[in-house]
Amino acid sequence: MQFIDQARISLQAGRGGDGIAAFRREKYVPAGGPSGGDGGRGGDVWLEADPNLQTLLDFKYKRLLVAVGGRGGLGNAHYLSNRNRAPEKFTEGRDGEEWQLQLELKLLAEVGIIGLPNAGKSTLISVLSSARPKIADYPFTTLVPNLGVVRRPSGDGTVFADIPGLIAGAAQGAGLGHDFLRHIQRTRLLIHLVDASSEDVLNDFKVVQQELAAYGNGLDERPCLVALNKTELLLDEELEERIQLISDHCGQSVLDVSAATSKNLDQLLSRVWKELGV
Repeated sequence: MQFIDQARISLQAGRGGDGIAAFRREKYVPAGGPSGGDGGRGGDVWLEADPNLQTLLDFKYKRLLVAVGGRGGLGNAHYLSNRNRAPEKFTEGRDGEEWQLQLELKLLAEVGIIGLPNAGKSTLISVLSSARPKIADYPFTTLVPNLGVVRRPSGDGTVFADIPGLIAGAAQGAGLGHDFLRHIQRTRLLIHLVDASSEDVLNDFKVVQQELAAYGNGLDERPCLVALNKTELLLDEELEERIQLISDHCGQSVLDVSAATSKNLDQLLSRVWKELGV
């Protein structure tokens, strides 16, 4: 399924109808007079979102007038006066407003999974939900956000989003950074996934956090859980060292998880529900 998140549309409101110059010729009405009517007002253009679509939050609860129809012209009856009993003047209708609009869809998910390419984000969302993203063992497999619904303890669902891999310079437009950093603005909670088998886990963690800060809009201040993934590839001693390294840097406890083996995913979800107040 293709993910469409931007659209450019051309629209033009209706042109107002022309006024008419006409005269009455009725029996027993010797004076007659102008009878030309006014033109009708041109139709407006409205945008209305489907209330069943979660991704159109900006338009979900209101209708939006985007182009005003042209004013209708005046007929000659409008210009009748004591000095001019047979006016021939009328006005034409006016064109409606015409605009070129750029519509942007904002991804709506309560939880966003972020991290460098190949950190295991797609695997994680596929295990937690019924989402089936394309998964491979090379970076940049994911080119569009993947959405998955994860069931809460109460039984209803929470939308998780696998945000495609960020790289150094993403906030300045490198890679696909700008396209996906803006989606993170709609999330309430982030899960920062770090590849535990990386040669420099601390640098990997810093790169993503620096890009969030550089992009602005408060992304680096958003509630965020940190988890080391692919921990099944490390010896216990190595794992403890890397957990402590990141924990000391970010000042919070770091979870060790494995999307491949489902290790500690229940603990991860428990922390998610606690942060969301579920």
